[in-house]
Amino acid sequence: MRRDDVLSAVLCLAVGLVLLAAGSYMRHGTPVQWFVGPLLLACLGVAVRRTRPLLALGLGVVAFVADVAMGPSLGTVLIVTDNLYAAVRYGPRPLGRWMLGITSVIAVVGGAAAGFIARDLALFAVALVQAGLVGVTPVITALVIRQHEDQAVSERIRAEQVARLAELDRKTAVQAERARMARELHDMIANHFSAIAIQSTAVLSRRDLDPAVVRQVLESVRENSVQGMAEMRSMIGLLRQEGEEAEAVRLRVAEADRLAERAREAGLDVRLRVDGEARELPAAVDLAGYRIVQESLTNALKHGGRTAEAVIGYRPEEVVLTVDNPVDGTGPGLPGAGAGLIGMRERAALVGGRVDAGPHGGGWRVRAVLPTLTAPPGPPGPAVPPSVDATASPSREENP
Repeated sequence: MRRDDVLSAVLCLAVGLVLLAAGSYMRHGTPVQWFVGPLLLACLGVAVRRTRPLLALGLGVVAFVADVAMGPSLGTVLIVTDNLYAAVRYGPRPLGRWMLGITSVIAVVGGAAAGFIARDLALFAVALVQAGLVGVTPVITALVIRQHEDQAVSERIRAEQVARLAELDRKTAVQAERARMARELHDMIANHFSAIAIQSTAVLSRRDLDPAVVRQVLESVRENSVQGMAEMRSMIGLLRQEGEEAEAVRLRVAEADRLAERAREAGLDVRLRVDGEARELPAAVDLAGYRIVQESLTNALKHGGRTAEAVIGYRPEEVVLTVDNPVDGTGPGLPGAGAGLIGMRERAALVGGRVDAGPHGGGWRVRAVLPTLTAPPGPPGPAVPPSVDATASPSREENP
């Protein structure tokens, strides 16, 4: 039993005894002391109203029947209404519907019986109202309150679900932003660092180079370092911006000749060809295409041979980028983490395009098809295309 329910039962008993002392009962020759028994039963039902609601209902029914048989008394009847209310409020859910039907039938039948026996229509109305107040009203009140509680619980659960979905959306957005930043940092730095690593390795491995060649290589190393630092500063500036996202540097597919020239300085013979008429591309497509060409040339420089062929094809509704290079095992073979091909696929998927990479004609081919019309972006492609056999070219790896 709950402490507050026990205190309520004691208070109800005290009020009931005061009402009995005041004569609030029907006098049919029954000693007033007899009314204390039903009153005690009803008050005991109050004490267990929340812990044992069905017991409270049983005690209330017995107390009501006994009290009506003797009188009835006002105090017991009022306390029995709390027993009915507690049974519906805290008891099993189906009990409420049954109690509503039972009390409604009892009210109508009891009122009709009283009116029929007394042959008085006014008495029928009075008995019907009284039976309704004693039986139907507490049941309806408990049903309404319980329904409101259920609605509150449902709203709380719905709010928690919305909060969880919002948290999942936030985490997804954070992960997507981290992936985007990783792609940008990778594509900005890997190209320059790869060229620096390859050129410095060549200088260290050759002791017969004349000072002019060494100076030329060091100048290329310095240029790659400066360009890498400049692009890093641009990225940092973009990340520090507030408000709407803006492009720090607009990179274009039409500027692929700069990538080819940089690759030539690093020792890769690049033949660049443009098919079709060059035109303005959407910013997202320009950036994706530029980075894909950059990544492909870096990959060829690290793992391919000494030559590479890049073709930029402008078509009415798309731009096709193709980079071919032989795989002859003469490349430096720098270690890779496998993120290059993943990044290219993600970039293409974000603009609704696709990237195919794998062995082709004794070499390696990267082919990207990027739509130039507005199209809904698709999900990122798999990390490794099904058509690529990792064992087909042992000397070929994805760049970091």
